[in-house]
Amino acid sequence: MILEKIANYTRKRVQEDKKIVSLEEVVNKANLLPEGDFKFEQTLKKNKVSIICEVKKASPSKGIISEDFPFVQIAREYENAGADCISVLTEPKWFLGSDEIFKEIRKNVNLPMLRKDFTIDEYQIYQSKLLGADAVLLICSLLDTKTLKKYISICDSLGLSTLVEAHNIGEINSAIDAGARIIGVNNRNLKDFTVDLSNSINLRKSIPNDILFVAESGILNVNDAISLIRSGADALLIGEAMMHASDKKAFIREIKQGGALNED
Repeated sequence: MILEKIANYTRKRVQEDKKIVSLEEVVNKANLLPEGDFKFEQTLKKNKVSIICEVKKASPSKGIISEDFPFVQIAREYENAGADCISVLTEPKWFLGSDEIFKEIRKNVNLPMLRKDFTIDEYQIYQSKLLGADAVLLICSLLDTKTLKKYISICDSLGLSTLVEAHNIGEINSAIDAGARIIGVNNRNLKDFTVDLSNSINLRKSIPNDILFVAESGILNVNDAISLIRSGADALLIGEAMMHASDKKAFIREIKQGGALNED
């Protein structure tokens, strides 16, 4: 299973990182920084529908998405086009991301940024704070309820938001029990990488309205986006379609207009 392979590789990455900078040192450095202001979730709260645009070079299901990958330019285009937040992949083997990519984008955009990686160790949370992240991804498939709760608490102490990702009702319940304030439903099954938009639509009904709901993956066009907004999504995380959009501003505008019309 690809998720297990990624998680195992991530464990090795973290062990190598700890040899360079220890957990104690990362914790101390992170705690010296000003406490965050939960900018990511505050942004999602204030909009009728928020668009989280993703910067990624590749994925296990699609291979290379952007050959030349001018990542700073892409992030700036997102910001100029009206994106509400930016998600940046830092997983290096399957998504060809890196911490350096994240740091360079952080220097060049003012939007809230999600560090999208496969969090399997609290070390990565403190690392994310040092990178300048406003939010981290926690995947229920990788973390039990007790660990989710612990990691959310660490994030809260640093002023970081958490996007807690679920794929089925059991994981939704785990996220709720752990105290998640933002739950994302991935329409891509991380076991076989099939995509089904109805996953978000069906699971939305099981998430309390006071928890922000993000529909993730498989959003190929404006109609896909509007159907998810109609089902009650507070935000959409769009990757490949946004990367390929020739007119990103028009794409975002059409989605937001469609969402506003749906609410009228």
